[in-house]
Parts: sequence; structure tokens; C-alpha cells
Amino acid sequence: MTAPKRTNRKQIKDKDFELVRAINSGQFDRFPDLVKRYEQKLYNFSFRMCRDAADAEDTVQETFLNVFRYLKDFRYETKFKNWLYRVAASTCIKKRRKSKFAPQRELSLDEFYPQNEAEDPQQVPEWAQMPLDKLLSNELLDKINEAIFTLPEKYRLVIVLRDIEGFSTAETAQILNLSDANVKVRLHRARLYLRDRLKGYFENE
Repeated sequence: MTAPKRTNRKQIKDKDFELVRAINSGQFDRFPDLVKRYEQKLYNFSFRMCRDAADAEDTVQETFLNVFRYLKDFRYETKFKNWLYRVAASTCIKKRRKSKFAPQRELSLDEFYPQNEAEDPQQVPEWAQMPLDKLLSNELLDKINEAIFTLPEKYRLVIVLRDIEGFSTAETAQILNLSDANVKVRLHRARLYLRDRLKGYFENE
């Protein structure tokens, strides 16, 4: 009886491929190189999610502990960075819910931006459709971060990953285990919310 053929999924050889493969082959002394490559980016991401520097530092440490623990299970079928941020997002959610900054009840943007309204791109001003990093100045950065902090967690995750970290819609969906359509709706509602929060600033400008 002939054994069934195994389907080998294509490995994605991104910039981290060789380093991750070296660590998984037993070169554990290379792990600090991986930490150095991503620790500042993960801190920035965690701070935008947690709002507290100590919580952000703890989240980065816990993320790398989880990466070290589960790196052997990484199958190279996606970019390592996408997998890393999936671990970080999960760690952030857990940390956020234990934080003193976590609200007792989060605002639901569904109440303010119904699905049919949120999906109308004509209602979003041009600046809100651009990646936020193209809009940032030192003054505006603080105002946008303030507004992002007030977003409900599920919307904040999407807008930070998509507009700040620069992941594509498909990558954001993969990281958060959502459909592309769900990511687009959440992103659009988050942008509408930020537009309303920042309206006064842009009118004055």
C-alpha cells in the first residue's frame, strides 16, 4: 500500500529566516540578536497598547520568553515578524486586562459608527485614509497617541498594527486571527473615531 504524499508548504525566507533557523538548530547564543532586532519595536507597540511604561516593559519580556519557549514550533510558513507580533498581541491583551489602566467597560464603536456607515469611504477625510506615520509631527504624535489610548482594545490593535506598524490588511488579519473584511471594518471605524477626536486640531491648523 502506497503511503499518502505529504504536502510541503512553501517556507518563507524573510530577513529573519537564517537567524531563526540557527537558533532552532541549537545556536541559542544567537537569541539575543533576535531580541536586539525587535525589542524597541515591540516596546513601542506594547506602550501604545498598554499605556504604561512598566506594563510595556513587562509585556516585551513576556513576549520574548514566549518566543523562546515556542520558537521550535515556528514552521516558516509566514514571516517571522508576523508570528512575533501575534505572540506580542496575545501577550498585550492579557497584560492589558490585568492593568490598572484597563477600563471596566470599553466603549463600543458599533454604537457610534454602524457597519453601513463605517463602510462608506466617502465619510473619511483624506488624512484619515493615509497611514498615520505620514502625518506625524512631534506635536501631532502626542495628540494621536492620546486618541489611540482611548480606543477600545480590538480597534486599537487593528489601527496600531495596520497604520503604525505598517502591516498589510492580510497580515493584520493573520496576526489577530480575523477575516480581512473584519479588519477593514474595524480599521475604518477606528479612523472615523480618530477623525472625530482630532477634528479640532486640524480645524485650528
